[in-house]
Amino acid sequence: MRIVLFCENKYAIDILYPIYKEAIKSSDNDLLWYVHQAKIPQFPLNGKVDYTNVMQEVYDFSPEAVFVPGNIVPYYLPGVKIQVFHGYAAEKKDHWIIRRYFDVYFTQGPFFTSGFSALAKKYGDFEVVETGWPKQDWIKKHWHDFDEKKAELLSDHQRKQVVLYAPTFSPSLTSLPYIKEALVNLVREKDIILLLKFHPLTKQEWVEEYRSLADQEEHIIWINDFDVTKYQLMSDVMISDTSSTVYEFLLLNRPVVTFRTISKDIYWTNITETSELIEAFEQVHCDEGSIQKRQWVVDNYDPYLDGNVCKRMLAAAADYIDRHGVPRERKLNIWRKYTSIKTFGRIKR
Repeated sequence: MRIVLFCENKYAIDILYPIYKEAIKSSDNDLLWYVHQAKIPQFPLNGKVDYTNVMQEVYDFSPEAVFVPGNIVPYYLPGVKIQVFHGYAAEKKDHWIIRRYFDVYFTQGPFFTSGFSALAKKYGDFEVVETGWPKQDWIKKHWHDFDEKKAELLSDHQRKQVVLYAPTFSPSLTSLPYIKEALVNLVREKDIILLLKFHPLTKQEWVEEYRSLADQEEHIIWINDFDVTKYQLMSDVMISDTSSTVYEFLLLNRPVVTFRTISKDIYWTNITETSELIEAFEQVHCDEGSIQKRQWVVDNYDPYLDGNVCKRMLAAAADYIDRHGVPRERKLNIWRKYTSIKTFGRIKR
């Protein structure tokens, strides 16, 4: 199977990499990464995988399957166009918008399968397959890989816990303009190290502000790495807002504190004032209600922690092709076609 791993944004890389690792186990698979040059000027896998920044080369590759953890893929590419999602943030309205670019949606768990199955029935031009989320395969394999690094970090700082602050980048949803002083107070009062890991699309002024904070505070560490997952595995508690990383952390069965989340259903501890952060941090470790809610998230958002998600995805892609053949371009309205061409350019057929 000729497979394209489609990276419009940097966060897509560590979502797609587990699919790549599974796919290369078979000599029957031929893989090509597409990397959007303007948004990912430095590709971390450069020299390790075959990739291109040129959409014409993707088209000429004639893919049979295109895996996309984003909202849009060029309609003119051949191949079954597969939505694999970039997170679990069901409360964000655009998570449920059907833009008509995809032939099949690979959902993470029963909660998402139910929602997208209803939409599939409404629109009638895509399928839904429940597979789990590919990053969970990486987590399963590397769960304890960073235990030693965490122990060294705590020993060096003479602290007892690692806390991860991972906010969303969205200006209307992020906690970044409000929470800095409360984070400083938390670090100074509690026996913790605070890791700052920001979304790649975070406004540069906030990046510089918090990077400067890390330079000033002994127990605050700036993380300059595209992969948040290993820092989630190292952390005991996460602080965030309305970010899909909240659900990723809950699936590790570890506590979360958010600031003014817009989520309608809250399965963690949420605060509305920054002055509440220290008390929330103290309580979140032993709150039985939150522990039960975290288990509900595991059961309904993504119960597939068996390390076989990518295997199911590749099998489902092959099954779709067996039943339907290799799709050519998607039939879209003029506006959707225009959006696709404006985003990714034209190709010669």
